[in-house]
Amino acid sequence: MTNTNSALPLVLVVGATGFTGGSIVKGLLGSNNFRVSALVRPASQSKPAIQVLRTAGVDIRLGDITDGVEKLMGALSGVNILVVSVVAYPFPDQRDLIRAAKEVGVQRVIPCDFGTPGKRGLRQLHDGKLEIRDFVKELGVPHTFIDVGWWMQLAFPLPSRSKVPEFGKQLTYMLHGTGTQKFLVTDLADIGVYVARILADPRTLNQAVIVWEDEVTELQVHEIGERESGEAEALKAKRIYVSAEKILEIAAEGIAEVAQDPANFFAHAKQSWNQYMNSVQTLGENTLENAKRLGYLDARELYPDLPKRTIEDFAKDYYTLEEPGLEYLRV
Repeated sequence: MTNTNSALPLVLVVGATGFTGGSIVKGLLGSNNFRVSALVRPASQSKPAIQVLRTAGVDIRLGDITDGVEKLMGALSGVNILVVSVVAYPFPDQRDLIRAAKEVGVQRVIPCDFGTPGKRGLRQLHDGKLEIRDFVKELGVPHTFIDVGWWMQLAFPLPSRSKVPEFGKQLTYMLHGTGTQKFLVTDLADIGVYVARILADPRTLNQAVIVWEDEVTELQVHEIGERESGEAEALKAKRIYVSAEKILEIAAEGIAEVAQDPANFFAHAKQSWNQYMNSVQTLGENTLENAKRLGYLDARELYPDLPKRTIEDFAKDYYTLEEPGLEYLRV
């Protein structure tokens, strides 16, 4: 249940029923350091997921990020901290929400990041996030930018029993390049725990923070997954090796398909997934060394008492799930 102590900071979460937003809400509630509200579209207010939030003690505020500054100012009344965790493509729509946050005096804004770190010009989605960061800084809004390691939930080869469609399973069988590039990983369930600590920490104001729990290679992940799945030989036989050149080729195909049909979700997914694979697995942008080079604070250094789940420990639980591929099925 949310803490009703009116002296505690009030956090408004936008996107509270999504994967990352749900983890954040749970982490905030579990910390007992915040009151929590969620911005919910009027058409969604009767959905079961919203009732779950109400039952947990989350205050539901009706509105949409496209409502315009004046109306959003009302939704932000009394809010101390704004956290945005929306699906990929409404990134530009955050601007009015951020403008409204400035007008009502929100003390800290966390725009929708929660991805892997890297430079401009390689990933369209990431470039959109960086444009919002620039906007936040130009407005002079107090902020924290939070990125995370690749979800552990999306790192492993899916077992044969998974109900994920075959084209989705094949994504999980892929090894990019040699599979030996290190990359940061994070358990989705732990993101909210880290976010709660980051928001309570004055050291993170106007800073970027990287949340991660382990640093591994794709080959290591596949070897662990094959062993823990109980299908070692079968999954090893399904490995698909994708060269760096092929990653860029498929990404280019996605870009061309998006140009032909901007509403084509699968074209967007093809472009984004492969641009991320290029960044993470070919160029090695998702490493602790690179994050620090880009100026991120290290959440593990800031909070040494918080969970640091290894990929191997995660795998032991992952392959006992009835459906390990839930994150793919809910896309």
